[in-house]
This record gives sequence, C-alpha cells and structure tokens, in this order.
Amino acid sequence: MQVYIGLDDREIVASDVAASSIRRRTDADIKIIYLNHRELRKQGWFQRPWHIDADSGEYRDLLDSKNFSTQFSHTRFLIPALQNFKGWALFMDADMIFLSDIKHLFALCDDKYAVMCVKHNHHPPQNAIKMDGRLQQSYYRKNWSSFVLWNCSHPANEQLTKERVNYMKGADLHAFSWLNDSDIGSIPYRYNYISGISPKLNQGEKPSVIHYTEGGPWFNQNKDVPYADLWIKEYKDWQREAGNENISPIPSIHYDIAEKIHRR
Repeated sequence: MQVYIGLDDREIVASDVAASSIRRRTDADIKIIYLNHRELRKQGWFQRPWHIDADSGEYRDLLDSKNFSTQFSHTRFLIPALQNFKGWALFMDADMIFLSDIKHLFALCDDKYAVMCVKHNHHPPQNAIKMDGRLQQSYYRKNWSSFVLWNCSHPANEQLTKERVNYMKGADLHAFSWLNDSDIGSIPYRYNYISGISPKLNQGEKPSVIHYTEGGPWFNQNKDVPYADLWIKEYKDWQREAGNENISPIPSIHYDIAEKIHRR
C-alpha cells in the first residue's frame, strides 16, 4: 500500500504524526512517502513558480495568480505519474490522523473509478481565516482532493502527466476537471471527517480519519479545536515511540525535527 502525505515546512510535525497514526493501527505492508516540493523540484517533477507575500506569508501561484494554502497544494496531482500510472495509492493532507486500520480503507478500492474521495459540501464564508492565519479559499469541490484514493492504473488518469500538473490551473486540478463525474467514486464521510462540515456522527460512532482543515492543535491559536485531545494523544504516542531526545515537547509552527526521524 502506497501512502503519500503532504509536507509543509510549517506543519512537519503534523505529517509525522499522521504517518505514525497509520503505522500504529495496521499490520499491513505500507510505504509512506512525503510530498516534499523541494525534492520534487530537484528531481524534475515539479516546476510551478510561486510568490510568497513578504507581509502576509500567503503563497501565490504565478501560473494562475491564485493564492493557495500549503506547499503540497499542487504536488498531490503528480501521484499517478510518480506511481508510473500503476496500482492504487492514497493521498492525504498533513493535518489528518487515522483512527482506523488503513486496510479497511484500501478494501473500498473499486477499479471502475479513477479517484475515490469524500464528496464534501463545503462553502466557507468570504474572508474566513484558517490555519496559520491563511485565507480560507473557496473553490469548486472544496476538500475533495484533501484525501484521495488514486487508481493510478485508470486510463483517464493517463492524462495527468507531470507536464499537465505543472501548467493546469489549480482550481481545475482540485476539481478533478480531467475526469468525468462517473469516474469519481465516493468513500464514507467518516474517512475525511471535518467537524462542523461533515454530517454528524451517530451516537457511539467515531471518525475513521479526522481532518483538522481549519488548523490543528500544533498551531497555538488552535489548541481547543474539536478532537484536539485525540491529536495530542497521537503526538505523545509518536514522541514516545520515536524517542524523545530530538523532539520538541510542544507542537508548534516553530517545530524543529531531527533529519533522521523526518526521513525515516
């Protein structure tokens, strides 16, 4: 099982905790890969030019002049090409944790679909603010691409070459515009559960994957978000298992992690 996790300099700790939450709950043979835009640029996979506003820190894509929130906003769409258009792979944002065995998720893979995701109905208010003071961008099919089972072998995904990923508009990528609607399969909403946006869970039911899309407790201003206690528990478990000598006791945007742990 191939799993790709977004990597952003401000949220390295979140990526590591997300990876740990998967490993701790499965005995499956999995390979976890971080989508690091710097490494992908060095390897010739990613060339999109960015501008970073000196005052706000906002990222702006110089191809379509649109702001975006994370350093892996576009690189997730390279996954079919990175997989040589073979097999299935999962992409997940960094700001997520698994509370279930990932084998149950991969058991949902259906070869008739090019991608499978939770089809959120998310329309944030204008000028809303989310993680790290960023503007909450509104776009068609928002958050569908935040957690995706990619059928890299599907013929429709052959269109998604690295060249296309590097020049398509960001909004078209996130909307899966190269696919027909019938190519997009659904997975249960508990696999990309966003408090206040996803349907309410039944009594006694818990999310399979929690998504802290508006900012998780590794940001100082988000210490009290819903399910913060579950993320903190995952963080502490990861600390304990990874060894404490090189790990900050307080998750924050200033987190500094040892290279040997980050690259494990």
